[in-house]
Amino acid sequence: MRGQIFIFAALLAIVGCATSRPITKVFHPEKLAEMDVAINSAIASHQCPGGVLWLEHNGVAYHKAFGNRALIPAREAMTEATIFDAASLTKVIACTPAVMRLVECGKINLDAPVKTYIREFINDGRDEITVRQLLTHVSGLPPDIETKTDWRGQAEAIRRACAIKLQSKPGTVFKYSDINFFLLGEMVQRVSQTPLEVFVQREVYAPLKMRDTGFLPSKKVLPRIAPTEVVNGVPYRGVVHDSTARHMGGVAGHAGLFTTAPDVARYARMLINQGELDGARIFKPETVRLMTRVQTAPEISAKRGLGWDIDTSFSGPRGKFFPIGSYGHTGWTGGSLWIDPSSKTFVIFLSNRNHPTEDGSVLALRHTLGTLAAEALVAPQFGSPPVR
Repeated sequence: MRGQIFIFAALLAIVGCATSRPITKVFHPEKLAEMDVAINSAIASHQCPGGVLWLEHNGVAYHKAFGNRALIPAREAMTEATIFDAASLTKVIACTPAVMRLVECGKINLDAPVKTYIREFINDGRDEITVRQLLTHVSGLPPDIETKTDWRGQAEAIRRACAIKLQSKPGTVFKYSDINFFLLGEMVQRVSQTPLEVFVQREVYAPLKMRDTGFLPSKKVLPRIAPTEVVNGVPYRGVVHDSTARHMGGVAGHAGLFTTAPDVARYARMLINQGELDGARIFKPETVRLMTRVQTAPEISAKRGLGWDIDTSFSGPRGKFFPIGSYGHTGWTGGSLWIDPSSKTFVIFLSNRNHPTEDGSVLALRHTLGTLAAEALVAPQFGSPPVR
């Protein structure tokens, strides 16, 4: 067993390092091996066809591809360059940063009513809903709009959101809702007078050199995209799986983004660096702190930042040991990102767990990876929960 660990550690020193520091000085090799085993076990039990893991601490990274990115119509090996349907990771990698860029510029006020920016969002209690309440999922809006009929377009989605009945008084109940975020995406477009996909590319992805991240992927990258659910014998590939985003044309604030693990790592690194990466400043440090600290009221047990999950029923990727001051998000298709600024650590797992069917699940795996990620740190320095 010791010999196996020695060999594994030697390999890590060669292939896993993002800086010149030996990776075994940063991570316990046996815990990285356990992460590998957990992912391979999930693949063997058909919980996902494959995935990409990226664990980074203080600039030293362990990253690896597992299994396959496609099973149907033919088997394809997973690679670290695989492009994934990010699903709800769109909320925090596209929509939230777009909103916060406009907040920084003074063009959006977090405590202004949504109707300030989407004038038709009125009546039946909607007048009271603020931008902050959309970002923290306490708007009172239901989880989604109907997608069984053949409606199409962003304008129709907004029209339906402006007519849907609230399920609770704004600001009183946490209920995760895609409606919140496609409204925010529309807000970005109206305020900036720029399509969401263009705005976020210009303001975030281009400066961060996230070259494989964006909406509506081109045909030339289709071979690198991990397919999702197979419908009528054909998998969704390069077409967003989320039905609402698909009805909206593939671009929405809640889903529709495609990305890679290396690109998400650059984004996470920027946040850990308080808004800056490689000379490109995306946010002021105070903006990063604002959106990643608890923004929900003390009487609401669920703790959310602006867009980000902190401590709710969705916080599985935090595992057992990352503190409440850490934050992250998940995606329906099988992706997750969790960031702990106190220890300067983040863990990414991207997968297409709903290929070829919706039967796959990575819920348990996410929690295991979050726990092992914290345990893998040789000298962790976890902070205490931040003040609201």
